Amino acid sequence: MEKSKFKWPFGFYVCSLSFTFERCAYYTAKWLMAIFVVTSAANGGLGLTKADGALMSSFIVAFTYITPVIGGFIADRWVSPRLLVPLGELLMGIGYLCAWQANSKAMLYVMIILVSVGTGGFKGVLSGINGRQFPKADEDMLNSIFSIQYTFVNIGSFTGTTFLPLVAVNISYRLTFLICGILMFVDVIWWIFGLRFITNDAGKVPFLVDTRVEKADKVKEVEAAPLTLVEKKRVAAILLCTLFSGIFWLIWYMVYLPVYYEFGPVSEAGLGWANWNIGNFTMPTAWFDSMNALTCIILGPILAVVWAKMSTRPKGDMSMFKKTALGIILLGLGIVAMVAAALMSGEGDRAVGIWIIILVALLMSIGEMIFSPLGNSFINKFAPKKLLGTLLGVWPLIIFFSGLLYGPLYTWLSKYRFIYAFSGVAIVVLICGVILWAMSGRLDKLVVEDEK
Repeated sequence: MEKSKFKWPFGFYVCSLSFTFERCAYYTAKWLMAIFVVTSAANGGLGLTKADGALMSSFIVAFTYITPVIGGFIADRWVSPRLLVPLGELLMGIGYLCAWQANSKAMLYVMIILVSVGTGGFKGVLSGINGRQFPKADEDMLNSIFSIQYTFVNIGSFTGTTFLPLVAVNISYRLTFLICGILMFVDVIWWIFGLRFITNDAGKVPFLVDTRVEKADKVKEVEAAPLTLVEKKRVAAILLCTLFSGIFWLIWYMVYLPVYYEFGPVSEAGLGWANWNIGNFTMPTAWFDSMNALTCIILGPILAVVWAKMSTRPKGDMSMFKKTALGIILLGLGIVAMVAAALMSGEGDRAVGIWIIILVALLMSIGEMIFSPLGNSFINKFAPKKLLGTLLGVWPLIIFFSGLLYGPLYTWLSKYRFIYAFSGVAIVVLICGVILWAMSGRLDKLVVEDEK
């Protein structure tokens, strides 16, 4: 491998640090939205219902997953990606300023729209620019590039949900939205400053402009070829795995809401089922989010080593289907722990120790890291060429639907006693994980089978 492949241009850090700023603001605002909406006006919130908070939380997650698909389409064909990135940052910054001044649900919906549209011009587009700074990188090198970028993302998430909520809880929710907006404007300045360091002319013109003519004939040839039987089986297996990942994300996102609303401290509009106090200090529920980011940062390199060692075994690495099943099972065990916490607290008669909430965070975060970062690699490996882009688009699209549904699902479950409702959820999730694990052998044969 040529030495030039290992050169890391400063432009890589320009792109990666842009993610850090943006994710710091986004994950803070995602938590803040759920808390600010339901906190009483006397305590600086809007005083709306948990159903309102759950729905708005659901919307901001869902639409920030669907708009990058649209933004990527635009960046591929019509608009310079280098222009879309700061435009997206500006829209997100303005959105957070709307929340800063919000006195009604309408202003918060304006924020959701602006942040979602801004994310569409930023998230996938910036990854595309970053990857194109390494034109000679092989698959292993690209995995390293985006793994390190993913670390920058989680550093932003961890920083935002660890420190900015202290401002929200102790000073002002609105001030925290203002800080999120300022972070995005700083991100614009950083991007403009760093443009000179972006190498290989990455993102100067739409991504497909330089390759459209060169690849047109090859694309037509691939698109005209019918799918083989093996390819059809692989598509079915990929779609089934994607469906189970959607079940995972639906419940994974929903778990945050009872942590905020049932187990959270009374000072944050929670019911106080858990004790968040360390002496006279009350931890913000955003530290539950921080646990996730910190776990991802720690587990990323550890799991990379684990999977590499497992791949050297005679039977090879654990399959994507088993990893997805294991992730689902761990999430189900996390919900079991949450139900146990509700039982120990008597659903509010007394506060349970925070250790069990930490256990919930660890189980769901480990479950996420076991399979989620591998989805795009799995699809790249087994998807038919003519459907690669489509199937890569379906993977985040399923998270859009999961995000759209988790708020209403939580609202519906809230009509019943927590212990009964979430015991039922735990049972369903565990059954889904066990079924996928049991089916993994047959599914493995579908994707590894060669043409005869």
